[in-house]
Amino acid sequence: MKWLGFIALFLCQCWLYGQDHALLYSQDFTQSDLSDFYFTDSSAWKWSDGSLELFGKSDYQPPFRSPHNIAILKDIVVSDFVLEVDLKQTGREYGHRDMCLFFNINDPANFYYVHIASVADDHAHNIFLVNNEARRKIGTETTEGANWGNQWNKVKVIRDASEGTIKIYFNDMDKPIMKASDLHFSAGHIGFGSFDDTGMIDNIKLWGKKAQMKRFF
Repeated sequence: MKWLGFIALFLCQCWLYGQDHALLYSQDFTQSDLSDFYFTDSSAWKWSDGSLELFGKSDYQPPFRSPHNIAILKDIVVSDFVLEVDLKQTGREYGHRDMCLFFNINDPANFYYVHIASVADDHAHNIFLVNNEARRKIGTETTEGANWGNQWNKVKVIRDASEGTIKIYFNDMDKPIMKASDLHFSAGHIGFGSFDDTGMIDNIKLWGKKAQMKRFF
């Protein structure tokens, strides 16, 4: 009977992540080594109590209006992917209190990111495209905002590059809080951070299809 349970779990995982979506990266920050990441400003980041912490503002000016604080996975480029991560917002409460996840990063002026914030408006709590111009929201569905609180929150991103679909989940892994469809970028790096706030990152898991791209950093 135990084997039946293992088989059922395996089949369930295949259904959730797709047979072609191998586990490419896993990080729980039990060790203080942060060499997997490239930072827009390493002085704003540190290893803290078994997590990656963004504790200050990065001395970085992007070429177009977009987030300042980014930690990019160096050696993994993906097209289709499923990303799961625990995020904890450590800043004060206000409308744009946020954390961001970045994906299909081609260079500092071309990428997607999801901005998960307390209150949605034209510049917050949406999926954004940066394509050689200031960020532009592309979400077709979103909620009124996210309740960050002071606790850890589970976030998931599902990207199908060939179909163009993007889905974002926040704590409830069955119902997305945001959806979008866009075909500008078919592959790229993955990143973590915030527009201009602080927060913590832990328990990263990335399933996906590997792609090739010249490193820009």
